[in-house]
Amino acid sequence: QVHLVESGGGLVQAGGSLRLSCVNFGRSFSVDAMGWYRQAPGKQRELVATVTSGDSDRINYGDSVKGRFTISRDNDKNTVDLEMNSLKPEDTAVYYCYLRAYDLDYWGQGTQVTVSS
Repeated sequence: QVHLVESGGGLVQAGGSLRLSCVNFGRSFSVDAMGWYRQAPGKQRELVATVTSGDSDRINYGDSVKGRFTISRDNDKNTVDLEMNSLKPEDTAVYYCYLRAYDLDYWGQGTQVTVSS
């Protein structure tokens, strides 16, 4: 079983920074990808950043966060973190941790990030 727990959300002023963390407390197995998505009120869930496993991990960022957010993954600790800098009010959303394994997608419960102008 996979059990994803996020932490680190909160309220920050525009231009500020936050760091989100996600831990998989479930059993360890071969993970194809871990990362973060977000969903703002009235909008669809969108990609923030993912790390896909391979000979060399491949990182993919959503266009709106490139250059401002940095994802990092620790396979030994089963964690994936998201460093968010230069935050904007449009970054306000619920951020969900994501894990893909054996063609199945798993989601955390989400953590709220609110950026005030």
